[in-house]
Amino acid sequence: MTVHLGLIGGSGLYGLVLDDAEWRPIETPWGAPSDAILTGRLGGMPVSFLPRHGRSHVHAPGELPARANIAALRMLGVTDVVSISAVGSFREKMAPGDIVVVDQFVDRTVGRPASFFGTGCVAHVSLAQPTCPRLSRLAADAAEAAGATVHRGGTYLCMEGPQFSSRAESRLWREVWGCDVIGMTALPEARLAREAELCYATVAMVTDYDSWHEGHGAVDVAAVLAVLAANVALARDLATLLPERLAERGMPCRDGCDRALDHALITAADRRDPALLERLRTIAGRVL
Repeated sequence: MTVHLGLIGGSGLYGLVLDDAEWRPIETPWGAPSDAILTGRLGGMPVSFLPRHGRSHVHAPGELPARANIAALRMLGVTDVVSISAVGSFREKMAPGDIVVVDQFVDRTVGRPASFFGTGCVAHVSLAQPTCPRLSRLAADAAEAAGATVHRGGTYLCMEGPQFSSRAESRLWREVWGCDVIGMTALPEARLAREAELCYATVAMVTDYDSWHEGHGAVDVAAVLAVLAANVALARDLATLLPERLAERGMPCRDGCDRALDHALITAADRRDPALLERLRTIAGRVL
């Protein structure tokens, strides 16, 4: 199997220069993804970039077509997905401008379709380790090589949004729940990547201290955008440095990401819904 890097992110990646670049519209059994996908090659490696919110930022966090996004990358042959997103920080040491390579999640979203499976074909995958340790390490290495201050490991609380946290919520999640960063987009993205048997890593770019830090005031969109703008070159450099590190990737993934469905399907074969199975072949054809 050829290693194929998938990138999910925003404006920092729009300036990515790919060989043989082409914006490709994709239709999946779960509808259209957030936007067309930019395909090409970096350092000889196939790369596919998906603008998470669409170009011009047209999709709200709670309305992202996450199933279509992950399915589209899978249909293009992507093996490894690196998700780059903005977050607030609950830790003084994780300062605006820093990068946190996340290794755990707490889900506070509501009403977002979180699985490809359901009635007619039930499956349960493990999310004990929701990100790929190998891919996360390589992403952290690339971020450091790009000049970033990197924190390896952290718990990402995914809130529904689109509003930012109240101060009471921010303090609860920081002081009682022990979370490290907060954002609105990593879930159900990580859940779906595991069901699609993709290696997945989240590179969280800290833009603010959420609202717990009285010395920094409430989250302000203008300030967030200013930090993001400063990190545009960093995001692009990180992505450019990833292929040479991924080139040494072993097959299969030693952490089992690409075999996540081996024992996941529990609906008896003769009771599975043919219509659902037809949709699922896009992401689960290996086990169907």
